Amino acid sequence: MSGMSGAGNERQIQEEDLMDVAQDREQAHRLRKALQTLATNPNVGGKLQEMAQEVLSGRIGMKDAIQSEEYMGAIGDRMNEMRRAAENQTQAEREASREQFAKWQKEQEEQEAQERAERDGPSGAIVTGRRGGRGGASHRN
Repeated sequence: MSGMSGAGNERQIQEEDLMDVAQDREQAHRLRKALQTLATNPNVGGKLQEMAQEVLSGRIGMKDAIQSEEYMGAIGDRMNEMRRAAENQTQAEREASREQFAKWQKEQEEQEAQERAERDGPSGAIVTGRRGGRGGASHRN
């Protein structure tokens, strides 16, 4: 067993475990990938994410999940975007790129804000920062 802990490292089912619902290995592979995407994508949430996590950890069988009305309703709603997401990225890539993107976005925004402040000259930033103060007098004529 590896010494690493964390939710992502509990025992995960293998493709063989999905062979009871998949027609072939390729489908089992895709199904598992889709489940991983669901389990880790923050945009999924709710019942569907819970189901994916349960199935992946082997707490419930995919067969049982499929027979559950509740889960199937949720899956139906998300099937297309699931498929798209699963095809686009593996779980690990998805997590890494999500963090990188968030970080990059934040950096971009900070950079833009800084550039905007420099471009518009210091007045805007200083007046709002001071709120009244010495500089406030210049507003009144």
